[in-house]
Amino acid sequence: MSPLMTSMTLYVPCDSAALAVGADAVAQALQARAQADGVDLHLIRNGSRGLFWLEPLVEVAGPHGRVAFGPVAPEDVADLWPALLAEGAEGAGGSVNPSIAHPLCHGLTAAMPYLARQERLTFARIGVTDPLSLEDYAAHGGWVGLKAAVTQAPEALVQAVLDAGLRGRGGAAFPAGIKWKTVAAASCAPGGVKYVVCNADEGDSGTFADRMVMEGDPYMLIEGMAIAALAVGAERGYIYVRSEYPHAVATLNEALRRAQAAGWIGADMAGSGRRFELAVRIGAGSYVCGEETAMLESLEGKRGVVRAKPPLPAIHGLFGQPTVINNVLTLAAVPLILARGAAFYRDFGMGRSRGTLPFQLAGNIRHGGLVEKAFGLSLRELLFDFGGGSATGRPIKAVQVGGPLGAYVPAEQWDVPLDYEAYTAIGAVLGHGGVVVHDDSMDMAALARYAMAFCAVESCGKCTPCRIGSTRGVEVIDRIRLLRDRPAERDAQVELLRDLCDTMLHGSLCAMGGMTPYPVLSALNHYPADFAADLGQNPKGSAT
Repeated sequence: MSPLMTSMTLYVPCDSAALAVGADAVAQALQARAQADGVDLHLIRNGSRGLFWLEPLVEVAGPHGRVAFGPVAPEDVADLWPALLAEGAEGAGGSVNPSIAHPLCHGLTAAMPYLARQERLTFARIGVTDPLSLEDYAAHGGWVGLKAAVTQAPEALVQAVLDAGLRGRGGAAFPAGIKWKTVAAASCAPGGVKYVVCNADEGDSGTFADRMVMEGDPYMLIEGMAIAALAVGAERGYIYVRSEYPHAVATLNEALRRAQAAGWIGADMAGSGRRFELAVRIGAGSYVCGEETAMLESLEGKRGVVRAKPPLPAIHGLFGQPTVINNVLTLAAVPLILARGAAFYRDFGMGRSRGTLPFQLAGNIRHGGLVEKAFGLSLRELLFDFGGGSATGRPIKAVQVGGPLGAYVPAEQWDVPLDYEAYTAIGAVLGHGGVVVHDDSMDMAALARYAMAFCAVESCGKCTPCRIGSTRGVEVIDRIRLLRDRPAERDAQVELLRDLCDTMLHGSLCAMGGMTPYPVLSALNHYPADFAADLGQNPKGSAT
């Protein structure tokens, strides 16, 4: 074969999850093989599709669409190369039934059941485009929402978000439009400006949707923040990213540079005559800075400690000015609402939970990854139709929904629709959409203890119920376990633990202490036998 007689387009993710399992090495092996064979290789580093058990996922552009192969290791490239050429080489013709081409082949990517059954609104581009290509972003519907927004009055933008029923995706589920309306109506202090702050301090265990957006479709977040700025009259914005996300920070900074050079943000945002300056700020790793007021303290250069409310950040926020604070997924949903209309978005979901939520399957699950679905499906569907059951093959015992402070949901509640109000009714939360799975070998008392220990370590220390209650909670759970042979004394300690949880639930200043009782109480209520098991004389993981 003479050099450059054949050309081919391959996609290898640059997402952190793919990098962690060798995506860079796979990309290098593919480039080396192409060079050796004289193939003109166009290698695109896209975001991840979210099928993490198949990473690194290599896709080849063929005549029938993109064909997926995975998981691919560098040593697989030699054997895989003929199949890639057969599917993707220009003039090769491609296979009508690519699933028979190679053991690692999964057929047309878009037809894979895990993806085909989803409703990808926010994640429609992620895994499809080059994250930093302005041309790719525009070709796949980017900037349409912002272009529409610059032609409308601020009041109309706020009303569109209200009509869409968009609620905060960070966990609190507060209507985003009400926040925007409050900030729009608020007045700045003399010489001040309004702010839009994106809370990208994604610290919940088992969650990764924010990171996937920032690494895989950063312009969508920038566009959402620009629309928010138009709606409320903000001139400056910050994306507060946790320090553990270096790839997201690097991608965002480059995307901001390119977006500003192209005029989408900056002194004349999208030709609107309005200024909107946007920058990235890196947190120092404190979990409590995911709480909006602690995040503001950190942004101002102070220790991340929760503020008392009122005043609300919408009125007295960053540097004392009116501030919109939304999560990554909330802001990322905004461009679609402006591009397709509020009714289009509102038609997904159920009850007061409108649109979609990117659920993140993690823990002991065979097919871990991201599933974007409209509100209303069940946890059972997520666990088995998408997740494929436990990775160990053992029965699933408990599922923590909503992050490390979310409740453990037992099997008898797996058919409750995933809806904010439905989960509140059973004493659980959807939170950020994190779903962490545990099989029947898990000790639920140990998990309850971990929740208290986690709170003790991560508490900002401002309020007594959180600061002291969590430490005492660890001690009480240890006593419960050590009193396994003395049921009367053990039951008295269980009642003490319940009283302590009640104090934390109703007396804590923020959700850090206020939600720690959720995993503890759910473990007590649904798995009481685990609190009678033997912990041993040297309990591990002291919270003090």
